[in-house]
Amino acid sequence: MPLHPQAAALLEIIGGGPPLADQPVAQNRADLEQAIPLTGERTDLHAVDDLVISAPHGTIPVRLYRTQATPQPVLVYFHGGGWVLGDLEIADTTARDIAAAGNIAVLSVDYRLAPEHTYPAAHVDAVAATRAVLSGDVPHVDPLRVAVGGDSAGGNLAAHVAQELRHESALRHQVLVYPVTQADVGSTSSYREFDEGYFLTGASMRYFFDTYAPGSALDDARLAPASEPDLRGLPPATVITAEFDPLRDEGEAYAKALEAAGVVVELRRFDGQFHPFLYLAGAVDAAAEARRFVGGALHRALSGAA
Repeated sequence: MPLHPQAAALLEIIGGGPPLADQPVAQNRADLEQAIPLTGERTDLHAVDDLVISAPHGTIPVRLYRTQATPQPVLVYFHGGGWVLGDLEIADTTARDIAAAGNIAVLSVDYRLAPEHTYPAAHVDAVAATRAVLSGDVPHVDPLRVAVGGDSAGGNLAAHVAQELRHESALRHQVLVYPVTQADVGSTSSYREFDEGYFLTGASMRYFFDTYAPGSALDDARLAPASEPDLRGLPPATVITAEFDPLRDEGEAYAKALEAAGVVVELRRFDGQFHPFLYLAGAVDAAAEARRFVGGALHRALSGAA
């Protein structure tokens, strides 16, 4: 189907900017901040608290969203941005809406970014934050009912955490929204079809890999979770893709690989949408629908005793 009219109108506004590689990182981050009004209204919750988690290198800033006072099941969430851009603010309304839709807590993780902190810093932080939750070190959440999730590069982090911790924890679910699952940029049909003109480009993805993990191996399972040969024993997954997204095919292929390994998967493609529509609830109705979809999946996955 064609681009949804809302998506097409938004691309007219936000598309066509200079290539990321042609600007300083600080300017790229400042440009992303300009998009925060497009992320929608802030849903009121019981509590929203900025906290820190202890890690081997120091501390990791996090933001905890809660819908009630008693301990709740929790989604540990990693924002997108190619491991270079993004922060707690760009993901704020997304985290709020998922918490409200699922009646769960959401712990949004402000992991370290490149080029200040190159590979594997973001992956190390993602694992450390999740381990802290599972160990009971984060207040107001139930360490026996934990899921991980993220979008784009954050989906990559969530997939890595699920793989890294599968033999030492009981993660209940993983949410992967148009995740980066391979490091071979440009190798799929969706990359070739949507390489330019749909906000995320092949050049952008090369910039992200070159900035975060220069010279990395294409089969490193942390950067390319799809290269992990054994996907058995991973938690059930909710996978979302967007039709007009270079990352579409690798996300859907990873969902099929999980299913082939015996993992329960719910895959949903949002037709007519582009990367990163999940954040754009102020302009695209499908963003709010996707947030409700994720919240509902997590409510089902995390309800009940462990």
